[in-house]
Amino acid sequence: MTINVGGTFFLKPGSICRMMVVAGLVGVLLPAGGCTSTSPSNTTPVGLTEGPKDTGSYPNLNVPPPVAAKQLTKEETAANLAQLKAEEQAQAAKGGKVTAPSNATALNTLAKTHGADTLKQIEGKCDPTLDPNCN
Repeated sequence: MTINVGGTFFLKPGSICRMMVVAGLVGVLLPAGGCTSTSPSNTTPVGLTEGPKDTGSYPNLNVPPPVAAKQLTKEETAANLAQLKAEEQAQAAKGGKVTAPSNATALNTLAKTHGADTLKQIEGKCDPTLDPNCN
């Protein structure tokens, strides 16, 4: 239905004149809308005249938020780091370190077969040479 309205308004004799009138109105009214702003030279920034205020509304960005937890002291940081290093050394003593193959061909064959081997183990069709616990 809107196609017919547009067709009857713009496609009749004299439609070029109507289109020119509409274009002229848009050309005149569109720039006039930009002239309604105020000049920034006569305004003073609020931050320079007034300090931060607690307005009581959320969020108030002027008031620093409370700290969630106390910060660790240097002694506590050193104690935690020493504990982590001790656990790391205990894990390494158990043989928990994994060494990667050093040559490129071994890495390439691992990349080609790793996905298929993993899928076999997941699907229950595992290879006893890869997994000694396989049934």
